Amino acid sequence: MLDEIREDAKVRMQKSFENLEVNFAKIRTGRAHPSILDSITVDYYGSQVPISQVANINLEDSRTLTVQPWEQPMVAVVEKAIMTSDLGINPVTVGNLMRIPMPPLTEERRRDFIKVAKSEAEQARVAIRNIRRDANSAVKSLLKDKDITEDDARQSDDQIQKLTDDVIKKVDAALADKEASLMDI
Repeated sequence: MLDEIREDAKVRMQKSFENLEVNFAKIRTGRAHPSILDSITVDYYGSQVPISQVANINLEDSRTLTVQPWEQPMVAVVEKAIMTSDLGINPVTVGNLMRIPMPPLTEERRRDFIKVAKSEAEQARVAIRNIRRDANSAVKSLLKDKDITEDDARQSDDQIQKLTDDVIKKVDAALADKEASLMDI
């Protein structure tokens, strides 16, 4: 039973960390990356879908993305969605191919992105601590029902805390890497 609780906590904490990495990928660093457009959705025949489902998104060079919608009528829709997003980028359309140059980041914008990254990291830490709390309460309920001994409960709590500390260290390291990449000119 205790192994199942620890394994469940480990899997959930790992998912929280992976979610943090996905969120960090959406914070741009001045370099072009197709995942920057993941958060943008367009109206496609009455339903909101991500741009990647209606167009090819490629990397032309380190600072330029190309977006090529599969259908001609979607060019204007995709272009408008990119311009109205909060990413601060403007596509240049030629025919049905859009080139999206990534503007260099200003110092102020970099600091804003660092604040966003710190906020995402703190949300991940909170999620990990909540998972720890859930695991510890499951162990306490087993102890209360006398399914395990106090020594087993204490040992399990220590193992869950060690797991929590390890994952939070990974979150802190990922945040430090993201801050460094954001401040890199």
